Amino acid sequence: MGLLDKLSGWLGLRKKEVNVLCLGLDNSGKTTIINQLKPSNAQAQDIVPTIGFNIEKFKSSSLSFTVFDMSGQNRYRSLWEHYYKESNAIIFVIDSSDKLRMVVAKEELETLLNHEDIRNKKIPVLFFANKMDLRDALSSVKVSQMLCLENIKDKPWHICASNAIKGEGLQEGLDWLQDHIKTMNK
Repeated sequence: MGLLDKLSGWLGLRKKEVNVLCLGLDNSGKTTIINQLKPSNAQAQDIVPTIGFNIEKFKSSSLSFTVFDMSGQNRYRSLWEHYYKESNAIIFVIDSSDKLRMVVAKEELETLLNHEDIRNKKIPVLFFANKMDLRDALSSVKVSQMLCLENIKDKPWHICASNAIKGEGLQEGLDWLQDHIKTMNK
């Protein structure tokens, strides 16, 4: 730890560290979103499907994020619950053009929200209705309706239309998430 880190710690200026789970079905764009949120000099050029999970770190103006980018492949979804206890927020990514698997995404979301380690936590949940650039993409309002997000009464949540490849909608979502994490810890 450098002298400036120590000094900022003593003065209470160190950025708060938060653990965020990035969940959603495979091929929804989770890894691409996390890659776009990292500083440009730390972004990967080639994105490959996540096997198991990746851990990524990046900072915003007031928070230091550790993001657990979890594989959305069916055989790996059971791993998600091992990270629920330590999470401070959830990013749930939906492929808004994949109408056939919207029901599966809804079932996984319900399983997540009803898990004992999440059910009683008042953590913010950010939804990215991703792939809005595709011709068959549903609007974020329609995605919200199909996932029955209005039924989430015990957690702050927000849905953003996004295009992870171009980075569209991501900053809006990150700003919302950051604001809600900060207000929950006051």
